[in-house]
Amino acid sequence: MTTYEGRLTAPDGKIGIVVSRFNELITERLLEGAVTALKRHGGDESQLEIARVPGAFEMPLVAQKMAQSGKFRAIVCLGCVIRGATDHYDYVCGPTASGIMNAGLASGIPIIFGVLTTDNLEQAFERAGSKAGNKGAEAMLAALETVDVLAQLSG
Repeated sequence: MTTYEGRLTAPDGKIGIVVSRFNELITERLLEGAVTALKRHGGDESQLEIARVPGAFEMPLVAQKMAQSGKFRAIVCLGCVIRGATDHYDYVCGPTASGIMNAGLASGIPIIFGVLTTDNLEQAFERAGSKAGNKGAEAMLAALETVDVLAQLSG
């Protein structure tokens, strides 16, 4: 039996990050977590190219465009959508997740969903570096591991 399992090491080449400005208090913490995770696993900031977008809904298109450029080994999407009193949350979260997934499948490179979808600001803070860890760091680790698995599969 052959098993492929990725290692948590920074790959050679660029990693793109698409980060939302909406809920910036949270998304900047996610970004810090992602950068720190890359550094802890042998990478450095010179490998990163960051695209800032207005909100989560704009992420899939920008991630797709980055992937199509051929410059990146992986792309990490970081955002935060907090449920409100209207249906807006539902209109943003599902299409954003689907768009990011579809961009990854179409491009053949890892495009990681690091978008928090929470009921309130407290839950967002918990996932951006307090009680529940930093989901930005987790998204970067998922990117590193997936890049390595794909490299193994390519032989």
